[in-house]
Amino acid sequence: MRRFQVLRAIIDPHPINQELLGKGLDADTADISALGQMPANREIGPGYTMSARDREPSRALSDRTARLGRALDNHFEGLILFTLAVVVVTLSGQSSGFTAACAWTYLVARLLYVPAYAFGLVPWRSLIWMVGFGATTLMLLAALV
Repeated sequence: MRRFQVLRAIIDPHPINQELLGKGLDADTADISALGQMPANREIGPGYTMSARDREPSRALSDRTARLGRALDNHFEGLILFTLAVVVVTLSGQSSGFTAACAWTYLVARLLYVPAYAFGLVPWRSLIWMVGFGATTLMLLAALV
C-alpha cells in the first residue's frame, strides 16, 4: 500500500487528485475482489482456492458466482483504461472539476456494474458498463483539449 501512496505523490502532488481519483480505486478493487472470492471459497472450498489451481475445480461454480468472477475480470480490464486516463489527466495538468466528476461517475458505474452483472440484469449491465467507459473516454478527451 505504501508503494502506491509514494507513486501517487510522485505523479501528482495535488491532493484533490489523490483524494478523488486514488482512494476510489483502492476501495473499488478490494470490494469487487472480495465479492468474487468469498462465494467461490464457499462453493469450491479453500482447498482448491488456496491451491496452485493446476486442475479444474471438482465442482462447478453457481451461475452467480461465475458471473462475479467474470465481473472481476472485466473490472481489471476496464481499470487499465481508467488508470491510463487518470495518468494522462494528471501528468498533463488537466485535472478539473469535470475530470473529477468523470472519475466519480466511473467509480459509481463500476459499483453498480457488479450487482447488475451478478443478477444478470440485461440490458442494464451493458448500459452501466457504457456509462463507465464513456466517463473514462471523456476524461481522456478532456486531457487532450
